Amino acid sequence: MSRNNRPPVSVVRVAKAGQRVDAKGKTVVVVGTVTDDRRLFDMPKVTVCALRFTESARNRITAAGGECLTFDQLALRSPTGSDTILLRGPLKGRKVYRHFNGKPYTRSKGRKFEKGTLHKKGVKRNKRALKKA
Repeated sequence: MSRNNRPPVSVVRVAKAGQRVDAKGKTVVVVGTVTDDRRLFDMPKVTVCALRFTESARNRITAAGGECLTFDQLALRSPTGSDTILLRGPLKGRKVYRHFNGKPYTRSKGRKFEKGTLHKKGVKRNKRALKKA
């Protein structure tokens, strides 16, 4: 998958999926990177399969008695994909999505930094409107 379509998934999201009522003995699958989150205090015992793990996330999962699998290992365990929970990260979590509606990339807010009329939040850039003005 492209980089845009495999956003990182936090350990918190994995823990929530692993604690669901119907998740007993199931493997949490992430097509992307599993990252650590210091705000989560107690990590439950979870079996996780992902493309990549950050070092701290891998340590966290294994310390809680869980398992970190690759997709090769998952294919040997459950070739049909049964007993798995598929997770996705936030697709619109990238920084560029903030700027798609005309918000400029500026160093800071102030008198000297890009205060044009078309750079207000929520105003779309329109070439025809520029020519009329």
